[in-house]
Amino acid sequence: MRPHPHIGLATVTYLFEGGIFHRDSLGYAQAIRPGDVNWMTAGSGIAHSERTEPEMRRTGFRMHGVQTWVALPKMHEETAPAFEHVAATRLPAWRQGGAALRLIVGTYAGKTAPTTHFSPIFYVGAELAAGAGIAVSPEHAERAVYVADGSAVIGDRTLVVGDLAVLAAGPTVDLMAGADGAKLMLLGGAAMDGPRHIWWNFVASTKERIEQAKADWREGRFAKVPGDPEFIPLPDR
Repeated sequence: MRPHPHIGLATVTYLFEGGIFHRDSLGYAQAIRPGDVNWMTAGSGIAHSERTEPEMRRTGFRMHGVQTWVALPKMHEETAPAFEHVAATRLPAWRQGGAALRLIVGTYAGKTAPTTHFSPIFYVGAELAAGAGIAVSPEHAERAVYVADGSAVIGDRTLVVGDLAVLAAGPTVDLMAGADGAKLMLLGGAAMDGPRHIWWNFVASTKERIEQAKADWREGRFAKVPGDPEFIPLPDR
């Protein structure tokens, strides 16, 4: 993807297969591989690109991953932009029966990831064999399960690719992978400190801040991405 801007959020990129090469206006240039995590804090404003490397285009590849946008608490919405890459070997990983889990961000099940974050949060990548089950811990106020591949069953509900199940606060929740197994993202944390507005790649607690970001991108006031001179124009609507 050509260079484009963000404000007021953090992007979290995690891959199951393939690779992406990240560049940003801070000067970072970083390849991400399966099991690694890229955490980019947009804060007051950042531009970045995400490209397929030439060798991967030449030889062919499969790409499968999830990028999640995390709203920043109001006190950090205008924090200085930053980028952090954490290799898979630094992230807590463990097995629960027929499931392999990796803690990408935050705290979960007595484990803590080294990834930067700004509020209580958990983000876990889980790969389950067919029929394998896991229990989602009750330790965070808000919890959800996203199906990235395969299917999963919670109670009498079957979840398929693209489904996001928001879990009620309270007890442990049991889930089981379907006949083809499942790749899941377990996520949640503390409740956000108020609503957010979203327009294109901009997230903010006020519409006025989004209007300012639109003007800044349109008029070229965001810093450029070194080594990647292209850009995505501001949409018309």
